[in-house]
Amino acid sequence: MLGDEMGAVELRAGAIRYRDVGSGPVLLFVHGVFVNGLLWGQVVGELSKRFRCVVPDLPLGAHSPAMRADADLTPPGVAGMLHEFIAALELQDVTLIGNDTGGALCQLAIVQRSERIAGLVLTNCDAYENFFAPSVRAFQYLPRIPGFIWLFAQMMRPRRAQRALGLSLARRGIDDAALDAFFAPVLQDANVRRDLRKFLITVSNRYTLEAAKRFGSFEKPVLIAWGQQDLFFPRRDGERLAKSFPNAQLERIAESRTFVPVDQPAMLAALVTEFVGTKVPA
Repeated sequence: MLGDEMGAVELRAGAIRYRDVGSGPVLLFVHGVFVNGLLWGQVVGELSKRFRCVVPDLPLGAHSPAMRADADLTPPGVAGMLHEFIAALELQDVTLIGNDTGGALCQLAIVQRSERIAGLVLTNCDAYENFFAPSVRAFQYLPRIPGFIWLFAQMMRPRRAQRALGLSLARRGIDDAALDAFFAPVLQDANVRRDLRKFLITVSNRYTLEAAKRFGSFEKPVLIAWGQQDLFFPRRDGERLAKSFPNAQLERIAESRTFVPVDQPAMLAALVTEFVGTKVPA
């Protein structure tokens, strides 16, 4: 599990808080919108026995503190932030591990540059035409309405609403402590809502489609670990990703929705351990 102790690194966009647990080959975990690094808690609890697990809270709505007002929070901007974060911590041979929106950010990051990247693990995530998935594509447009993010935050204030959203993403649901951590920033801080809005209104599948054109040049090892009961991202996207990279393997994960690290943390940890141990240099 992830502890409460966090570090912080100052980037051009602002301060990014992160957890840094364990030692060994470096794993960098990338979450999606409306959540933070706590999403990976159970997986990191296992993997930190053998690896250095670095888990940033990216400015996607569940972060604190807020970014600078002029921060570039477009998808390419946040992907670039990953590289700046990696350089600031002087990390090398990093395995990127992404989920949900974080998977799309990983895709953008590896085609921006990959000199410090040793491998890529994608669980269920935005890709190709599905950035966002059709069922939630309204979140690209509704935030343009003044006050919408505040209204959405108020709608998500009741615990029953938070739990319902969690169950749509994870069969096991999300525990109350994590829900508090996910929703407190957007409920309490207008500048966090500003950051979230800046990201959401710039989401476009033109970024993921353009990135996909360059997957063939990423020859480092790739693991696609795809939950098979996802309500948002189709199985065919996982299969398509596995075929798009020249050095990729696909693992189908039963009994899991979008949040594979919540539904199947032990299986995901085992897959990552084998993947990194056999294919990615320490």
